[in-house]
Amino acid sequence: MKKIIAILALSILVVACNSKKEGNMIVQGTIKGLKKGTLYLQKMQDSALVSIDSVAILGSEKFKLTDNVDSPVLYFLTFDGNTTDKRILFFGEKGIITINDNIDQFGFNPEISGSKNQEIFDKYTNIDKKFQNLRLDFIKKDFDARKENNQELIKQLAIDFQKLERRRVLFATNYAMTNPESEASAYIALTLNTASLKMLDTINSSLSEKVKNSVYGKELQKYISEIKESEKK
Repeated sequence: MKKIIAILALSILVVACNSKKEGNMIVQGTIKGLKKGTLYLQKMQDSALVSIDSVAILGSEKFKLTDNVDSPVLYFLTFDGNTTDKRILFFGEKGIITINDNIDQFGFNPEISGSKNQEIFDKYTNIDKKFQNLRLDFIKKDFDARKENNQELIKQLAIDFQKLERRRVLFATNYAMTNPESEASAYIALTLNTASLKMLDTINSSLSEKVKNSVYGKELQKYISEIKESEKK
C-alpha cells in the first residue's frame, strides 16, 4: 500500500512538473561554469522588481525560462536573486531568446540573440558607452581643476561638457527616429534626462502607432504630458 501511494505521489509530481505552461516568450541558453544555483527571470512591475520565473541549476549549465509578453519590455536575468552585481539586462519580446554567458563574468558581456529590440538597443548602447567614457573624463578633469582651483579651466570644462551632452542627446534623438518601429526607441527617449521637450516631442511624433501603444510608448507620452503641464504652472 505504501509503495502504491509513493508511486502515485511521484506520478503527481511528474505531471505537475511537466504541466508548467510556457509563455509566448522563451528565454534559454547556457551559463558556463554554473553547476549549482538558481536563475531568475525578473522585470519591473509597479516600480518593483518581481520574479516571473525561475529555474534551479543542478549539474547542468543550460536553462529555460518563460513569460507571456504583451509588449516588449526590459527583463533581468539574475543569479540567486542578486539584482546588483550579477544580472543580465535584455529586451524581452515574443519568440525564443537565447542568452549565453559564463558565471565568472556574469552579465559583463553576454551573447543575446532572438530579440529585435535587443539588437536595436545594443547598437545604441555601444555608441552611448563612448559618450559615457567621455563624461567620466570630464568628471576627472573637473575634479583636478577644482583641486588646483583653476577657475578658467573649470568654466571651460563646463562649456565643453554641455556641448558633449547636446551631442549625446542629438545622437539619441536621431537614432530613435531612424528606428520608429522599435519599442527600444521609446525607452531610449525615456532615459534622456537632459533632453528638451522639443527633442522628446520629435521622437514621440516619429514613433509608429504600435510603439506608441506599447508600455514604453505610453510612459513616454505620459512623461511628455507631465512636462507640458508643469510648464503651464
